Amino acid sequence: MSHISAARPALAATPAAIYRKISWRIVPLLFVSYVVAFLDRINIGFAQLQMKQDLGFTDAIYGLGAGIFFIGYVIFEVPSNLLLARIGARRTFSRIMLCWGVVSAGMMFVSAPWQFYLMRFLLGAFEAGFFPGIVLYLTLWYPAARRATVVSWFFAGVAFAGLIGGLLSGWIMKDMAGVAGLAGWQWMFFIEGAPAALLGLVCYFALVDSPSEVGWLSDDEKRLVTETLAAERAALPASAPHSLGAALRKPLVRVFSFVYFALAAGSFAISFWVPTLIKELGVTDVLSVGLYSAIPYGIGAIGIIVIARNSDRLMERRWHFACCAIGAGLALAALTLHFTNLALMIAILSIAVVCVYAAMPVFWAIPPAHLSGAAAAGGIAFISSVGQIGGFASPYAIGLIKTHFGNLDHGWHLMSLLLCAGGVAMTLALSPRRIERS
Repeated sequence: MSHISAARPALAATPAAIYRKISWRIVPLLFVSYVVAFLDRINIGFAQLQMKQDLGFTDAIYGLGAGIFFIGYVIFEVPSNLLLARIGARRTFSRIMLCWGVVSAGMMFVSAPWQFYLMRFLLGAFEAGFFPGIVLYLTLWYPAARRATVVSWFFAGVAFAGLIGGLLSGWIMKDMAGVAGLAGWQWMFFIEGAPAALLGLVCYFALVDSPSEVGWLSDDEKRLVTETLAAERAALPASAPHSLGAALRKPLVRVFSFVYFALAAGSFAISFWVPTLIKELGVTDVLSVGLYSAIPYGIGAIGIIVIARNSDRLMERRWHFACCAIGAGLALAALTLHFTNLALMIAILSIAVVCVYAAMPVFWAIPPAHLSGAAAAGGIAFISSVGQIGGFASPYAIGLIKTHFGNLDHGWHLMSLLLCAGGVAMTLALSPRRIERS
């Protein structure tokens, strides 16, 4: 390798400059697409402030509908990621966004619980594989040392979706109510769903499937990217699984699956129930609920990037993740203390958002370092699928709890325990001694 390197002309750009060029070319479009995707996933949290009353839905009906999204997601996530590995990201992401945009906008026509459940199921089925597909796609471009920072931009996108979702949804639901005889929540679904279908067309023409296909990298730059990734794969331990079956038999993969289940349960509990929590603090105007909901997400977007960059800089994942997961759990537990000061409750929510979403990019930098080949495509999708079950379980469980007890306290306690358990499980799983034995 050293002989080959010596014979090759020096690169015109440094590796850092090459990866910056890659980031500017592929990340912005995927970032915007993921923001729109996540907004379409969580805007039900704002819609329910009006549609429950308009349609006569209980908290249990809302919780089940919010969660049933993840049943469709789980069923189709692994097949979607395996298909991406075969046909490429361009066609996969285009298909996903076109279909979910149509279904998301179609939520405006829901009038009965069964329609609500069906549309949420279809939304999950069509969106399945989008985020794990992004994670897999990024492994074709970036080495492990750069992945947490890149993935952090997408979780900053989650926070950004929460930020603009609160502002946009609150405005639409208040000011568009009654226009053309439609309710504010109906306009919200249409206005926020349509852009996804348009982005599907953009992705088909703008994305490329691999570094070898682009014209904006020189041959030497392409070689640096591919050789860096090849060297990284070659350095994987012999025990690293290279097939989906081998990955599923790996104890570490099962631990990752539980940890992501806990993380997803906590994050979606926040996404789906924060508007209700703020309303119960005495904020009754729907636009004000949106404005207050945006504050934790704005703070969270900054915290996510800072923590992920520090994890990459130190190349340390174990304690960064544990501190974030346990910190988020403690913050959710603190919500049950019922402080009457709105600013204090928003501050606690902000800590929870920063910690739970900053844990995500740190987490997703870990599995690709232990998987290779088909195990990477299928294993990443499997881990994400198990996590999405948490996305079904937490809003449904909290909806049942709130219907039965009349408040969210026991739901927050449950999510707190899950997040703390996930932090402890990851700490134990990534101990050097256990890694050597796995």
